[in-house]
Formats: sequence, C-alpha cells, structure tokens
Amino acid sequence: MRLLSRTGFDNERDDELYNRIALRLLPYLVLLLVVSFVDRVNIGFAKLQMAGDIGLSDLAYGTGAGLFFIGYCAFEIPANLILQRLGARRWLGIIMLAWGTVSAGMAFIANQPQFYVMRVLLGIAEAGCYPGVMLYMTYWFPPRLRSQVCAIFFLGLTFGGMFGGPLSGWILQAVPQQWGLRGWQWLFIVEAVPAIVLALFTFRWLPDDPLDAAWLSMDERRRVHASAQESAEGMLDMVRPSRVANALSSPSIWLMAIANFALLGGAYGVSFWLPQVIRSAGVANLSRVGVLSAVPYVFSGVCMILVARRSDRVQERRWHAIAPMLLSVAGFGIAGATAGSLLGGMIGLTLAMVGAQTASGVLWSVPATLFSGVAAGTALAMVTIGGNIGGYAIPFMIGYARTLAGGFAPGFYVLCVVQVAGIAALLLVPARRFQMATRRSVDGRMQSAPAARRNIA
Repeated sequence: MRLLSRTGFDNERDDELYNRIALRLLPYLVLLLVVSFVDRVNIGFAKLQMAGDIGLSDLAYGTGAGLFFIGYCAFEIPANLILQRLGARRWLGIIMLAWGTVSAGMAFIANQPQFYVMRVLLGIAEAGCYPGVMLYMTYWFPPRLRSQVCAIFFLGLTFGGMFGGPLSGWILQAVPQQWGLRGWQWLFIVEAVPAIVLALFTFRWLPDDPLDAAWLSMDERRRVHASAQESAEGMLDMVRPSRVANALSSPSIWLMAIANFALLGGAYGVSFWLPQVIRSAGVANLSRVGVLSAVPYVFSGVCMILVARRSDRVQERRWHAIAPMLLSVAGFGIAGATAGSLLGGMIGLTLAMVGAQTASGVLWSVPATLFSGVAAGTALAMVTIGGNIGGYAIPFMIGYARTLAGGFAPGFYVLCVVQVAGIAALLLVPARRFQMATRRSVDGRMQSAPAARRNIA
C-alpha cells in the first residue's frame, strides 16, 4: 500500500522506505489531529444548548472560542523547545493527558468567566501538539514529500469535521440527562476520553526519531538519520545557522505567519460558527445540523490531497497556495451575499473551507526548510502563532459583527479582505525562498534532523 506518490527518488529502496514510514506514523498523527480538532471546536455545538444554561451571548461566545488561541500562542514556542529536549513520545503524551483533562472539565463550567478561563487553559494544554507534530515530521520526511505529508496530516481536520460534527449533534439530540448533566456536558466528557486513551498509547508506542524506531532495520535507521544529517550540513553551507534569533528576524517567516493568520482564521471562523449558521437558516434538528456541518470537510479533504500531490510532483509551492486562497475569497463573498440562505451559505462556506485547508497543506511544507536545528522549530511555531492569532480574532470578529448587525454577512465580507491580505503576504515572500526549498529537495540533500541527535547550533 502506498500513501505517498513517487517524487523522484534515485532508487526503489528509498521510495519503499518512506512509504513504509508514512504508513506507520501518519495514521497515528492524523488520529491525533482528529482528537485535537474535535476537542477545540466542539464548543460550536455545545453552544447550541449551553448558551441558555450559563447565559452566554454571541459576543461572549465568540470571545471565549477565540481565547483558546491566546493560551495556545503563548506556549507554542516553549512547547516546541521542550519537545526537542524531552522527545516526542513523552511530550506529546503529556500534552494529550493535559488537554483531555481540561476538555472534560469544560462540562462543569457554570458562568461566563469560567468559560473564558477554561478555554485559555485548553489552549495552553494543546499548545505543543500542532507545531510539535509539524516539527516531528521533519525528522522523518524529506522536503520533496513535505507537501503531501502535511496534506495527509491535515486530513485530521477533515475527519474531525466529518465525524465530530455528526457525533456532537447526535450527543446533543439523543443523550438524555443523566446524573444531573445535560447533553452539552456529556458532549465534553465523551469527546475528551479519546485524548486520554491516545496519550497512554503514545507513551508506549511512539518513537522519538528514526534512530529510536525499532520497526526499522539498523541500516534503515542509519540511512534516514544520515540523510537528515547531510541535509543539515547543506543548510549550514547556505548560511542558515540554527539560532532562534534567525527565525524571529526572518521577514519571510513573518509573512508566512500573516498568510497563516488568514488561512487558519478563515478555517476556524467556519468551524466555530457553521453550526450557528445552519441553525439560523432554519434547521432545528441538532443531528441534521451535525451532518450538514460535515459537508465542507468532505470536499476540502479531497482537494487538499490532490493539490498537495501536484505541488510535490512539479515542486512548486507559492501558486499552489495562492490559487486555493482565491477560492476562499470567493467562498466568503458568496456566504456574505446569501446570508440567511441554507444553500448559499453551505456553498460559500464549503468553498471557503476547501480553499483554506488546501492552501495550508502546501504552505506548511515551506517554513521548516528555511532553517535548521532549534530555529526550524521556532519558525514552525511562529507560523502557527500567526494562524492561531487569526483563530482568536476571526471568531471574535464574527460574534461582534453578528451582535451589532444581527447577521453573519458583515463578518464574512471582512473575511474576504483577510484572505486577500494573506495572498498579498505570500506574494511578498521572495521567490528565491520557495525556489531554494524545492531546488534543494530535488537534489536530495535538504531534510531536517532531530535536534536531539545533533549539535549544529
């Protein structure tokens, strides 16, 4: 079975090796993102019931939904540095235990301040997951495969939306009140259990890096690790030292962070508010709300994989990210123009989600190729922070706009402008940055290696 398309390896042995690594690691990493995504966005469904129970307005909900990303942003870079010291197995396991516990605790909030506090704590708990996995994948996969590897990982968002929405709607609709707990409270408890179970599995199963992989032969471990060391030397030859300051001062990384602000902000704007959009269009049955909310993720998953494979095949990144962002602009424009219509809203938000997730799969193949060592982890965390600031600002903005205007249209029009700003940011990234990554990956020399296994700072 193949997960990765052929992308010019010199021999069949390397092609087989990296596909075997992908089959071993990527299903687990996708499942990790599924669980993470469900736990962070199930608040959109819980709000349908909990708003009346704890007195939550649209503005307060938008604020609390976004506050998740404040805690997330504050701890991302430290979390990635800790991962490089502790190793992926221990650190990702600790993270999952923490966020599962906090997510279950959401069931017991009783007022607006508690809602805000728990959302911040959930963001802190999850902070190391997403950028940590992105860094972890650079330990294993060369840049020539990075776009489709990222796209496969991002299928976790697709599956989280496809299955999390219907599950959340079913829990709200079908689970009766038990032991004094309402449906929205059971939603948080039930959907927190997989994170805790997955954490226990991670402590026993996940290898920290290729040299720790017992399921590879000693020769294969050395080949993957040696290739990573060679690429590190290649990056040093290009005068890209592995210092955190280099990542922090890189205009290209800041511009990619702005682009990710637009992409992730748009995606979470859809995720957090789609159940409310569907409900406001006249859909009363909560199970049906859950099923309809899965539609955008079905289309985005297919498009993300197809575009990522083509990006890897032709070794081009910039326009494979910008073209889907143009689709998001059109989608948010349609959603704004047809506000109140179920069909128009579903078409517009589906196009917007397809564009945002497809562009993300390509964009994420670039940042870690610009630096080595701890600077690579810092670059990934910075781009993630940009996206998560968007994850805070956009849901808040939509809630604020709906409070003022009584509808979703103004918020969606602003999102069109945000997507255009993201496109402009990618156009300002020097072309040589994209060309450098693709040229070096074709030469087979540019891969990232675990900082724990080398000292090139």
